[in-house]
Amino acid sequence: MLDSLEVKNFTVFPDARLRFVGGLNVIVGENGLGKTHLLKLPYAVMAMSAEEGRKPDGQPPTRALLQTRLAERLVDVFGVERLGRLARRQLGQRQSRVRLAFDEPGTSIEFGFALQSKFAVAVDRSPAAWLGQAPVFLPARELLTLYPWFVAQHETHPAGIDGTWRDACRLLGSPVLKGPHRLPKTIVRPLRLLEKQFGGQAVLERNGRFYLRRPTTSDMEVPLMAEGSRKLAMVAHVIATGALLGKGCLFWDEPEASLDPKLIREVAKAILLLCRAGVQVFAATHSLFLLREFDILLNREFREVEQRCFAPQRGSDGVEVSRMDRIGDAAPPITLDEEVGRPGRIGSIGSFQG
Repeated sequence: MLDSLEVKNFTVFPDARLRFVGGLNVIVGENGLGKTHLLKLPYAVMAMSAEEGRKPDGQPPTRALLQTRLAERLVDVFGVERLGRLARRQLGQRQSRVRLAFDEPGTSIEFGFALQSKFAVAVDRSPAAWLGQAPVFLPARELLTLYPWFVAQHETHPAGIDGTWRDACRLLGSPVLKGPHRLPKTIVRPLRLLEKQFGGQAVLERNGRFYLRRPTTSDMEVPLMAEGSRKLAMVAHVIATGALLGKGCLFWDEPEASLDPKLIREVAKAILLLCRAGVQVFAATHSLFLLREFDILLNREFREVEQRCFAPQRGSDGVEVSRMDRIGDAAPPITLDEEVGRPGRIGSIGSFQG
């Protein structure tokens, strides 16, 4: 589990400290405030650590190894030309610093880099062990329709491809768990909830294409599905591969994208079911509807799920991050007012509870 993230002079953040809970962590704010950055940064570090830990050579996490592996993963996930592009480009700025703390003993890490850095970080604190489980990152866009092209393209021209998209496609290509290795009931519940919404199961055939398998009719090509249904099918298939078993960690950028309000409600419930199953969830959003559904469900059906909300806002020297211990206390940014057709600020979402 990720306990905390601290950054200084990283992209748009002069100084931000986020302490997370084991359940639902929501980052809410307008576009351009670095919400996705706060997902990609810990994901890149955790994915690197888990990947190195799975290698057969079994090299320990030395500083010499970390300084290049960390830089390579960050450049890959953020899609920048070199590492220094992730440093705040302000006059008189100091070196960028990053610190991540985990609940697994000896796995915390601290490193830094500067504008001039290319493909190496300076490791101040190296972990004693690699993380045991890889995180999952779900982008805002559905990838089932892109999967056949994306996999082939990455094999021949990997440059310029978003690292989180590639990682998600690798998960989509993994076999689903069944038979003696089938999923536990706690994970099956959110899976079945999502499958009910799009009316079947997403199946990867030998030709490298995804199809919607329905119980009463023939299979249908995924591109014929509505975009929102394709997104739910993508999430369901990732869950079916077992990627979130064993108290996994899910980073989901804009879960509400391309979904109508009814589906947003079901997605919110599926996320909280995953939290109940022991998955630590990080979601970035600017949707008032998603916040509202989270708040209602947390106060009715999921009182035991830990919750925390973080709100990036523009300050005098960059983006500052405030924290609320209840999602119902979040004050959505001005741009969210358009969702309910009101001018000016709408205040906290707690008033929307039914």
